[in-house]
Amino acid sequence: MTDNKLSFVLASASPARLALLKAAGFDPEVRVSGVDESVIRTDDPAELSVTLARLKAQAVAATLPVRDAVLLGCDSVLAFDGRILGKPRDADEATKGWQAMRGQQGVLHTGHHLIDLRTGQAVEGVGKTVVQFADVSDDEIGAYVASGEPLYVAGAFTIDGLGGPFVERIEGDHGNVVGVSLPLLRRLLGEVGVTVPQLWAENEQR
Repeated sequence: MTDNKLSFVLASASPARLALLKAAGFDPEVRVSGVDESVIRTDDPAELSVTLARLKAQAVAATLPVRDAVLLGCDSVLAFDGRILGKPRDADEATKGWQAMRGQQGVLHTGHHLIDLRTGQAVEGVGKTVVQFADVSDDEIGAYVASGEPLYVAGAFTIDGLGGPFVERIEGDHGNVVGVSLPLLRRLLGEVGVTVPQLWAENEQR
């Protein structure tokens, strides 16, 4: 069994992030920040993603006492054709986005901001993954948008849900597209002196 067990707080409402972390042996406590994502204006997708991740993490950290835990904030945006695509405002925007993206490539940026609640030390980084979209038909786009899934995710697509068949391939970290880069998380944990096994749920400990 691993000594110096710490708890893990996730400052995100994303069920995909939570599922990915649980599959990797974590069992984070979810705290939603309530940060208004529209307040940040920048043309740099990496800067936008990590700034939003930082704001989410800081907002949740401000509500928590000093404790034996680390807190992770994440945010994802898609850079496509010189634009930054977050969550679409409505079905029409999601449809137009897919009509432009089909058969093309974009870069999914996920900002990560980690805070050690014991010390207040904070570290951050951005994962980047190239996404090749399939040349989907208008009917496929219509059905996908009608499912409602694209309205709740950055770039109006998922790779781990109904949108998976519409992604031809990726170059880089699959988890980063889902919402958390596990290798990047490991590196950030290392920067604050924490190992991955310290955060594993009890049933993952050996």
